[in-house]
Amino acid sequence: MKRCWDVKETLYQDYHDHEWGVPVYDDQTLFEMLILEGAQAGLNWFTILQKRENYRKAFDQFDATKIAKYDEKKVEELLSNSGIIRNKLKIRSTITNAKLFLDIQKEFGSFKDYIWQFVGGEPIINHRKNLSEVPVTTKESDRMSKDLKKRGFKFVGSTICYSYMQAVGMIDDHLVDCDIRKQRLS
Repeated sequence: MKRCWDVKETLYQDYHDHEWGVPVYDDQTLFEMLILEGAQAGLNWFTILQKRENYRKAFDQFDATKIAKYDEKKVEELLSNSGIIRNKLKIRSTITNAKLFLDIQKEFGSFKDYIWQFVGGEPIINHRKNLSEVPVTTKESDRMSKDLKKRGFKFVGSTICYSYMQAVGMIDDHLVDCDIRKQRLS
């Protein structure tokens, strides 16, 4: 099978084939991916994929209402959990981002309605021939990052936002000769 990335790990192949670039409209999944993309900062995505189930267990299946109530005892518990990235700033940002996520749900009715506005409500389907054509940021990711930061979100730089947009299908960067792209567009 021809994929965008030459990866041998089944976990990575499954992510490419079944998740990456597929539009997500479920608030909880959108929140999960925002947190995981922030956790990836300075690391590689495969590391996060390997720890994803541990993250789900450690962070109450990414239930933002529960996470928003985490206290110092819970932060210390998470810092001792070897199944996740034990970075105090990233753990605290998850709690902050959960609170702000809930605020956005109240303001917009759903996080989906807020986040999808940055691409006009429809996925952007690119037609790139090789990975070197894929940017690390775009005007859409710049706008998303700026607005999230203005609201107080952490670990939401434009590069993280662009990766997030790819991960949740707001942007489809599957290469034109990728078999998964061909299957989805047929």
